[in-house]
Amino acid sequence: MSSKYEERCEIIVVGAGHAGCEAALACARLGLQTIMFTVSVDSIALMPCNPNIGGTSKGHLVREIDALGGEMGRNIDKTFIQSKMLNASKGPAVHSLRAQADKAEYSRSMRKTLENTENLSIVQSEVTEILTESNEVTGVRTYSGAVYYAKSVILCTGTYLKARCIYGDVSNHTGPNGLQSANYLTDSLKALGIEMYRFKTGTPARIDRRSIDFSKMEEQFGDETVVPFSFTTDPEDIQIEQVSCWLTYTNENTHEIIRKNLDRSPLYSGIIEGTGPRYCPSIEDKVVKFADKNRHQVFIEPEGLHTNEMYVGGMSSSLPEDVQHEMYSSVAGLEHVRIVRNAYAIEYDCINPRQLNPTLEFKKIHGLFSGGQFNGSSGYEEAAAQGLVAGINAARRVLGKELITLDRSQAYIGVLIDDLVTKENREPYRMMTSRAEYRLLLRQDNADLRLTKIGYEIGLISEERFQKLLEKEKQIQEEIKRVSHVNIGTRKEVQDILVSYESTPLTSGITLEELIKRPELNYEILAPLDPDRPLLARGVAEQVSINIKYEGYIKRQLKQIEQFKKLEKKKIPEDLDYREVPSLRIEARQKLEEYHPVSIGQASRISGVSPADISVLLVYLEQRKR
Repeated sequence: MSSKYEERCEIIVVGAGHAGCEAALACARLGLQTIMFTVSVDSIALMPCNPNIGGTSKGHLVREIDALGGEMGRNIDKTFIQSKMLNASKGPAVHSLRAQADKAEYSRSMRKTLENTENLSIVQSEVTEILTESNEVTGVRTYSGAVYYAKSVILCTGTYLKARCIYGDVSNHTGPNGLQSANYLTDSLKALGIEMYRFKTGTPARIDRRSIDFSKMEEQFGDETVVPFSFTTDPEDIQIEQVSCWLTYTNENTHEIIRKNLDRSPLYSGIIEGTGPRYCPSIEDKVVKFADKNRHQVFIEPEGLHTNEMYVGGMSSSLPEDVQHEMYSSVAGLEHVRIVRNAYAIEYDCINPRQLNPTLEFKKIHGLFSGGQFNGSSGYEEAAAQGLVAGINAARRVLGKELITLDRSQAYIGVLIDDLVTKENREPYRMMTSRAEYRLLLRQDNADLRLTKIGYEIGLISEERFQKLLEKEKQIQEEIKRVSHVNIGTRKEVQDILVSYESTPLTSGITLEELIKRPELNYEILAPLDPDRPLLARGVAEQVSINIKYEGYIKRQLKQIEQFKKLEKKKIPEDLDYREVPSLRIEARQKLEEYHPVSIGQASRISGVSPADISVLLVYLEQRKR
């Protein structure tokens, strides 16, 4: 194919999934002429798998995207059909918001935002080649032969590269939902020396609502009061009538059907080569790996308000069609189930993310950035977070500004990217709260207080929103100070409230701050004892309560972060030859040469580099400086 068509712009984004949307919006909003390529305009912000946004630790990512000026939180607030705060009975560090989306509306709403953003054009065309000149990206070539020149290119190809959808012995060379796959770009990337992996993910069947017997299932309701994802959404605007989800279970019969057909599963017969996600296994995997369990949860979730398609959460599979019918209809409530779309596994090409800097720029190709599932991660939220960071940094490179890196003490986004670029990921990476060592400070409720200033400095947060944040900070500090000086006596009204919450009655006066610290009490509960309390927004009151209650833990974590920051600030020169560092163990030298970490902190997190190696490196750098 050869087309004479040529065009120039400043930034090109390849792909229009959750990463591509955030990347393109960030670049365009920062004033740069941006073109976003997609194999199908109908696939913009597509949700090819689960119909929800957020969830454990993923809710944190969405809040952080919003605090930095991204779009995902605002978009789900406009298009959700059920919302729930997960882990609400536990501490605030693990509270995570999760919303069921109307899939079609989510995609439509995001597309509308993109189409009405200045400086942003959408082009339906397959990018087949990345153009470079002396390790600097110069643009892309499309399938038709057209050439688009740009100063930065961001790869957000998701699960489309050489994609193959498989169930049983049926194998289609298509992307998710039967969309066209992108079959040529991999070769161009390999020619540039980029190391590729083959990963896989899967999705369950979609079934017809009319064929489900809900009387055999447990109804799952949304929260009575909906909490928005975006800090800019007015909570009053989203108190809508919500739809229900449903819970049922597999049983021994289901497991027996799966076991006797394992030899027909492409996962076990060797047809699938790609590595699947450990934390989102297929039902075949669950039955094999958890052989002692006689049942597994199955969530039946609506795909939207204007469709009868229901998602069978917890039962993704790549078993043959006849086995799928038998397996699904063995589940309580699904005895007469009609399958609309078969479950399938999808295999695709992605990169080894250790080729990236923490800015998500390729170490060896300047101006080439990468975000999303293409970086070996899984999940819409992980993708969007990376897309946003890649977009911000691609724009900053073009504008001649210093690139930003969020570190592990600042954001879950920092943990996600640091894990991808420094750790060996042999399977699709999924964010979890346990991965964040400073999770007590990286809560979803304070994402705005942590990151909105950074979003403002980048240029994605308006002056008005920034001023509101400063006012919120001021109110929190003033209220914490006031509460520490409010004295509570031993009068009857006080003792009655304490008794009603099974809290020890007082024998002498105490400050309100000390009462809030009791596990069974909080700022809200004690409002009747505090007549001079100012009228504060819910977000302010929440921060006052959390900061007082967890003060000791927070101080301890801040001390740990101080130590962490010291190592992060110790930068390693790009030209450092590790062969010249005496007393480094061979394994450490090999790993450091492979990764080229940017700081001592990053070097310390590489598996195979010991604390002793870090000490040797610190001494060497100090001597070199002198």
